[in-house]
Amino acid sequence: MGLTTDEHFKFAMQLLAVIPRASNSQFPIASCNCNSTCFNLQMLEGLIPNQVFKNLQVLSLSTLIATLPPYSFSLPNKRREMPSKEASLLGEEVKVPLLEAQPATTDAIEQNQDSLIQKVWVESKKLWHIVGPAIFSRVASYSMLVITQAFAGHLGDLELAAISIANNVIVGFDFGLLLGMASALETLCGQAYGAKKYYMLGVYMQRSWIVLFICCIFLLPIYLFASPVLKLLGQPVELAELSGVVSMWMIPLHFSFAFQFPLQRFLQSQLKTAAIAWVSLVALLVHVFVSWLFVFRLQFGVIGTAATINFSWWVLTLGLYSYTVWGGCPHTWTGFSLEAFSGLWEFVKLSAASGVMLCLENWYYRILILMTGNLENAEIAVDALSICMTINGWEMMIPLAFFAGTGVRVANELGAGNGKGAKFATLVSVVTSVIIGLVFWTLILILHDKFGFIFSNSKPVLAEVNKLSLLLAFTILLNSVQPVLSGVAVGSGWQSYVAYINLGCYYIIGVPLGFLMGWVFNQGVMGIWAGMIFGGTATQTLILGLITIRCDWDREAEKAKLHLTKWGDPKHDLI
Repeated sequence: MGLTTDEHFKFAMQLLAVIPRASNSQFPIASCNCNSTCFNLQMLEGLIPNQVFKNLQVLSLSTLIATLPPYSFSLPNKRREMPSKEASLLGEEVKVPLLEAQPATTDAIEQNQDSLIQKVWVESKKLWHIVGPAIFSRVASYSMLVITQAFAGHLGDLELAAISIANNVIVGFDFGLLLGMASALETLCGQAYGAKKYYMLGVYMQRSWIVLFICCIFLLPIYLFASPVLKLLGQPVELAELSGVVSMWMIPLHFSFAFQFPLQRFLQSQLKTAAIAWVSLVALLVHVFVSWLFVFRLQFGVIGTAATINFSWWVLTLGLYSYTVWGGCPHTWTGFSLEAFSGLWEFVKLSAASGVMLCLENWYYRILILMTGNLENAEIAVDALSICMTINGWEMMIPLAFFAGTGVRVANELGAGNGKGAKFATLVSVVTSVIIGLVFWTLILILHDKFGFIFSNSKPVLAEVNKLSLLLAFTILLNSVQPVLSGVAVGSGWQSYVAYINLGCYYIIGVPLGFLMGWVFNQGVMGIWAGMIFGGTATQTLILGLITIRCDWDREAEKAKLHLTKWGDPKHDLI
């Protein structure tokens, strides 16, 4: 059966690519007097149909020349009719010059540049599809706590202090742990979604609900015995008692974490972040209204203030759950499954590693505040540091959104078996986050003596904020990289390794160095903060960066497949 026209054309193209390398073949390699590469197409006349030959002659050769070696060869100008005539035909040569090599190479480079720009644009759209709504939802959640404290401040100093301690100490203790444990879903759900094992996303989320709910039960004594714990830590009796009452009223908030955090990661992994943003907006508006109603209209006092945060967070939780089960995720949510009770121990180990990883980061800056509070005449230093930490907290919502977005993108690509795609997603995310970090770093340096007026009119406090602004700027810059690299770790399933890195960098290097700079060298709060930044955060960022650079992404993709084979259920794959 004869070859088709397309098959003849492909054969001719393959032959052209092979001829330059066949120096020992029957076709002689000859030198040429021209400066450019040249070759003869006419030897193909006897091998392919006339129409294909004509098409080949008019083909743009700029693409071919970029792939051929920089030497020339000449071929006979007669049609190849019979093998017996080859010897007589080899003596006749006709040389056809090609396009200049340099312009062709330039065109190829420009095409590669255009291709790279297009790839960056496509990856950036995928990334911002996750990061944009994630920034909004995180800012909305953070704003609920700020609004709660603002309403409590109108009740009195004692009420404000009680709400602040309950939020930052009691709730903050388990918030980081449960949030970190839920981030295990960013690894599992992200990789399962990339591998199109959609059914397993719902199973993974149900496993996370079970594990986090049990963890909430074990953490419940922190809320039940908040008053004696705070007294043990040296808090005034009246403040400890009121904080204990507020903490008891925040138990519903505590249990909402077990369901809301997995729901958020479940939706993020399948790029349904717009739903999270809309539900967060509704919850924020409800929170403002209920806070006004309970505190000013009904005058429920500090108990009403605590109740508002419960109400709003459960609105957020139920809103995400309703979206999930009422048609928002038809492929990934197929109802409750008994499979959720299998493989729990493996899930617990990964969740625990994720929780420890994030807790060690979350508690690090709380230790900074505690260490500053033990300085002599620490009131001004603590006030100034609190202002800087508030600014840092608002800005951290952006890197934390990149943490989530990077984890999802890396997990999706690894789950799909695309190691190079995961590497490229990491590069785009890191560069984008660093650019944003540089913008805020510049703003802090420019406004170093002005942003403190938002929070205080005290000249000593403002002067201290001005001194600390340089450290704040570098903290923001480092935090633009570190959460993104942590997101890469989550997407790749490296949580246990990062937990050890965080422990060593933060608590073996950072805290002792901060103590040394603050007390031994008498540098005060600046010494403590500088030691913890450049000793802990910078070291951790450097190590994570080296691990990411040296990562074998193809091997990570294979490991992701093994993960999914071990925990997944291929019977439910959707093609």
